[in-house]
Amino acid sequence: MNRLTKRYPTIRTALHYDNAYQLLVSTVISAQTTDENVNKAAPGLFKRWPEAEDLAEASHEDVEQAIFSTGFYRQKTRSIIALAQDLVDKFGGVVPDTLEALITLKGVGRKTASVVLAEAWNKPAIAVDTHVKRVSNRTGMTTETDPVKIEQDLKALVPIDAWSGLSMRIIQYGRDVCDARKPRCWECDLRKQCPYEPKTPRPE
Repeated sequence: MNRLTKRYPTIRTALHYDNAYQLLVSTVISAQTTDENVNKAAPGLFKRWPEAEDLAEASHEDVEQAIFSTGFYRQKTRSIIALAQDLVDKFGGVVPDTLEALITLKGVGRKTASVVLAEAWNKPAIAVDTHVKRVSNRTGMTTETDPVKIEQDLKALVPIDAWSGLSMRIIQYGRDVCDARKPRCWECDLRKQCPYEPKTPRPE
């Protein structure tokens, strides 16, 4: 945690957002694409449908055009419209600030809920995505493969006020250094502590 904090003194999600609604929808759209792609599509999406009530009544064709560049746009369109409708029906269009409430929304799992809790509501939460799963297993922080169990293991390792920062730092570290196919072991801050073998050698 100390080494990652030194590398990333301050850390936030790379998604751009103005409120919890935008973050929630953007996080859903970010599946299987880059945050950069989401950030390019999101301004147009939220300009046209600025509130959950607006998106809940949007036509699928219009939303598909707005998020086409993010890939899997038909599936994502169905997901965010259903999410917006659920948000309006259950919470009057206001994004809730508890994990228990967030995961009752259509298409919202623990990872998405945790991102919203940590970022929008500044509450302690650990979001387990593919980066967190990979890095935490490689470094020996957990041996679990189930995201919920990984989350529990990580929460047991660090103080509660470090939860949000830990997952965000691991995610960024997974992007920058601990790559899935070719981890940059030669420049890893955790090299001496990490049991992962065989370590990738420095390119010639």
